Amino acid sequence: MTLPLLGTCALLFAALLSPMTTPAWAEAAVSPSAKADGTKCNYARFRVIVDVGHTQEVPGAMSARGVPEYEFNLRLAKLIEQNLIEAGFGRTVLMVTGEPSRAGLHKRVTRANGLNADLFLSIHHDAVPDRLIETWQYEGQERHFSDRFHGHSIFISEDNPDVRGSLLFGKLLGEQLKARGLQYTPHYTQPIMRSRQRELLDAKAGVYRYDQLIVLRETRMPAVLLEAGSIVNRDEELLLGTPEHQSLIAAAATDAVTAFCAARSPIRQANPVKPEPVRALERTGSRRRHGLSLEN
Repeated sequence: MTLPLLGTCALLFAALLSPMTTPAWAEAAVSPSAKADGTKCNYARFRVIVDVGHTQEVPGAMSARGVPEYEFNLRLAKLIEQNLIEAGFGRTVLMVTGEPSRAGLHKRVTRANGLNADLFLSIHHDAVPDRLIETWQYEGQERHFSDRFHGHSIFISEDNPDVRGSLLFGKLLGEQLKARGLQYTPHYTQPIMRSRQRELLDAKAGVYRYDQLIVLRETRMPAVLLEAGSIVNRDEELLLGTPEHQSLIAAAATDAVTAFCAARSPIRQANPVKPEPVRALERTGSRRRHGLSLEN
């Protein structure tokens, strides 16, 4: 045996004794979907309904510069839908309802319940009671505004059949918004809101209780309503109209859905993630408020 051949044999022997490693190209070949399986979330089967608040016929609040709330809702809801589909939630449904008033609200609920969805997220933008409104001139027209409050808010109903799931997603959404530097508005706890004053269920995430909303109460899946910000606040209206801010909210919603899907996976149900106890989970007496159904 010659010396070069002895060297070759030695190299081969050393390679056999060394621990096997995965080449970099092999790691790169692992698909994102395969890695995502570690979350135990079946993206392909999980269905989210992204509900566009209000309708063209009844567009909701009017912004400080005269833009209907419905336009803000539709734009943000479409972006959330797009983000969810790109994240793998291909069964996401964008719900746009044509009928105005109460008939439209019940149609949303009926359709949502018929879709066998796992989560209902209704997108809105906020205003204030009429008595808090001021007037100003914008482009030669009298417009209405209130700069007193700003920030988003999240609502759930304790009359929803899956109130724990609703609260869990509300908390996850609030935490994702907070992680991106966005703050919720605390003014719903203040006496100045009178009949619109709400109980704050989670002070960290900004989740409020609003039992009277039909789309939160009568849907048969976890349901959350997001007021993305105040469009009657002149500064916040401009911010809410920017693609950058809309992208922050859409990304927060997508990450919250991903975490919620993982937490609700059947594989995780042996030890489910539960939110902190809600004081009124027994819902005693809350059913009597069903007659107070309000429009979104």
